Amino acid sequence: MTEREFRFGVVAGKAPSGTEWAATARRAEELGYDTLLVPDTLNTFAPFPALAAAAAATTSLRVGTYVLSAPNRTPGLVTWEAETLQQLSDGRFELGIGGGRPGAAEDAASLGGDFGTPGERLDRVASTIAAVRKLENAPPVMVAASRPRMLRLAAAQADIVAMGLPPQTTEPLLARTVQQLRDAAGERFDELELHLNVAAVAATIDAIPSGLSRMVGGDPRDMAWNGGIAFLVGSAERIADLLCRRREEFDISYIGVSGLFMEQFAPVINIIRG
Repeated sequence: MTEREFRFGVVAGKAPSGTEWAATARRAEELGYDTLLVPDTLNTFAPFPALAAAAAATTSLRVGTYVLSAPNRTPGLVTWEAETLQQLSDGRFELGIGGGRPGAAEDAASLGGDFGTPGERLDRVASTIAAVRKLENAPPVMVAASRPRMLRLAAAQADIVAMGLPPQTTEPLLARTVQQLRDAAGERFDELELHLNVAAVAATIDAIPSGLSRMVGGDPRDMAWNGGIAFLVGSAERIADLLCRRREEFDISYIGVSGLFMEQFAPVINIIRG
């Protein structure tokens, strides 16, 4: 199989003003990022209007959700929003969807919705994908997955699979998860683009901001020290080598980087792309 070209995304969800949000999108485009991804939490901008604003401020940057909590929206609503954004962005939208991150149940309650059982949430993801696929200009679909049932769904229906693993996950568990996906997808595996999110980029472990602890659910430096896959530590050259090795070993070619580290990671993009 020919290795996929790398893609790089910025995960960001807030700015002090619309002007600064547009500037963030333009800067991501200038630095060579392929996508701007917005999370689905009540602590960030609502994804669809934020992505529409980012698309309007740029010319080639693709925009996407990372990832919608399917239980918090009906399939019809997601389809309507996706079709609108696909048109407004001139086809630059990518729909990311999943069964709900940690904390999504509380968001659902705040919005007056029913989060549902794991089985119900899985069904909602599947029905939403099916509805979106019926669009004439349907966007690519990313599914966040880490557990067997969602991995099987992603293997069958996704274009992109976000490896929804905790930041402290080490490479052996990543390898097993990718193998589960490969087994489920069979011959279709080669059609899938695999995504991995990066929580921090730093020259040394001590340089990782301790303030990330709430976001990653623990001490980020300890996680990095123990080999957590969401932490990229070292020179730009070393990080580029690491990502190339992970692409070779685990087929991961799509890297999402927290907006906090957008500037710091940019030299890695330049090295990989020459």
